[in-house]
Amino acid sequence: MKQLMTWMQAIVWLLMAGGQTAAWAQDSYPARPITLINPWAAGSSTDIMARAIAEQLFKQMGQSVVVVSRDGGSGVIGMTVLMQAPADGLTLAFTPMTPVTIQPHHLKELKLSPDTIQPVCGITENILGLSVRSDSTFKTLVDLIAAGKSKSLSYGSPGPNSAPFLAVDDLGRHQKLDLVHIPFKGDAASIQELLAGRLDFATSIAASAAPQVKAGSVRLLAVASERRHPGFPEVPTLRELGIDVTQLSFAGLFAPKGTPPQVLAKLDAACAMAVKSDAVKEAALKSNQILAYQSMAQWDKRVHDEFVKQGAAFRAAGGVRP
Repeated sequence: MKQLMTWMQAIVWLLMAGGQTAAWAQDSYPARPITLINPWAAGSSTDIMARAIAEQLFKQMGQSVVVVSRDGGSGVIGMTVLMQAPADGLTLAFTPMTPVTIQPHHLKELKLSPDTIQPVCGITENILGLSVRSDSTFKTLVDLIAAGKSKSLSYGSPGPNSAPFLAVDDLGRHQKLDLVHIPFKGDAASIQELLAGRLDFATSIAASAAPQVKAGSVRLLAVASERRHPGFPEVPTLRELGIDVTQLSFAGLFAPKGTPPQVLAKLDAACAMAVKSDAVKEAALKSNQILAYQSMAQWDKRVHDEFVKQGAAFRAAGGVRP
């Protein structure tokens, strides 16, 4: 009996020691440098914000945060890498919701979803826009729509089933336009093709086209969000033009599913502080991005809600979107 009690006491001690070790490991987080995946093109607005956030996480947590670009598949490649990474908080990703909320409905074998990764915090709102060259005959969106009803128009997007693409896809369906979609790897490539005169218009995050808009080489015709872009207050929303099309895009941090709650809490708190920092505010201002912090609970709910909404939209369209 005494020997049994000794064994039981040993087991209890080991369990307590194991729990203390795990707690110590989480309290010491991060013990090594963090990798922050950018699932979009290097130099994109997502990349710019990822690097600004990385610098602030380093200042708060004392470990370097290295941003790596793993672009392709409209964010799917980078987010798949995140999904398969160890759930220790040492691999994160910063991205718009698209690869998690939209792509799973279009790609049958894709395992990404709000249930296979962990939303950490929301950081920005991406207002989506439609742009033409400054010398285009389309002075307004009304001009573009009129042309699209009588002839085929080509447009570029940052990739198949990206949020900018879906905004124009919905517009085309709503207005019965003849449109030819040409996908690119990121906003920059499509905007360059637009400037080269090989596209009739482009759809992108408005911030991505902002340098060309301000330089006078590109004209922003409309945005697909619920509000106007504060940097371009003269540009109307689609709804203001009488077109019932809205496509929202928010971006934030994600971690692998199963990341310890204590680690997630640290990341959420660090994220909140980062968004309040002067450096991140300045980066957002210079790149025409809109800060929109959402706590882990808020971000998790938004991602799940958007996943459900996009699934319903996909089924309503007959499940045939390209």
